[in-house]
Amino acid sequence: MLELQDISVIFNERTVNEKKALSSVNFQLQKGDFVTIIGSNGAGKSTLFQVISGAVLAKTGKIILNGKDLTSLPEYKRSRFIGRLFQDPLKGTAPSMTIEENLSLASQRGKHFSLKLFSHKHKQEMIDALKSLDLGLENRLEAKVGTLSGGQRQALTLLMATYVTPELLLLDEHTAALDPKTAQKVLSLSSKLIEKHQITTLMITHNMEDALKYGNKTFIMKDGHIIAYLEGETRQKMTVDELIHLYSTSTQDYNDKILLR
Repeated sequence: MLELQDISVIFNERTVNEKKALSSVNFQLQKGDFVTIIGSNGAGKSTLFQVISGAVLAKTGKIILNGKDLTSLPEYKRSRFIGRLFQDPLKGTAPSMTIEENLSLASQRGKHFSLKLFSHKHKQEMIDALKSLDLGLENRLEAKVGTLSGGQRQALTLLMATYVTPELLLLDEHTAALDPKTAQKVLSLSSKLIEKHQITTLMITHNMEDALKYGNKTFIMKDGHIIAYLEGETRQKMTVDELIHLYSTSTQDYNDKILLR
């Protein structure tokens, strides 16, 4: 379970450039919930991920993950149980290392990292995991990751983030830099891995169709607030046009969130 309690983030506090990036954000997710998040630039989507992952500390509030209070925990400690993918395919992997070496590191989530030699069983597990990507990478274990295409690197990053099942997965527009065909392939892979391992997931997207196609809940963000929650039958029946209309006309008081079930 992930719970955010009254989370606020302020940048450049007490200066002329002060900006309230998040304001009293509250929500609770159950294990296996897959939430898509939409909102315009500056709505607070990426800041939300930064504060959950520990890259930015909250001004107020608490972050609870499966009973653990993460609020003051540094980012590197949170990474033991939080997986994250970024928009840039160059992030999340070590380009000068081989596919096998990258997966070796990923397999040691929560442990002291080393590039120790693995048994034949471990190598076969890597090959089987790479086969699930259907990109032929299982035949390129010794290839440097820097030689892969953007789509291949992002698919590998996804595999690394879930190789040891995380308690929480953050997908920060992780297909935005990919061509449409590759983006849909990576999204499909993401959905399959999330469903297979029942990973609690938050995914930022600017694609309204994907916001409704994937996951079981949708948040709409504006000016540092979550202004609407969509779930259940209403979300399942909602069309892209209806979502765009809701997105563009949500002007209610921030203390009176829209909840559509």
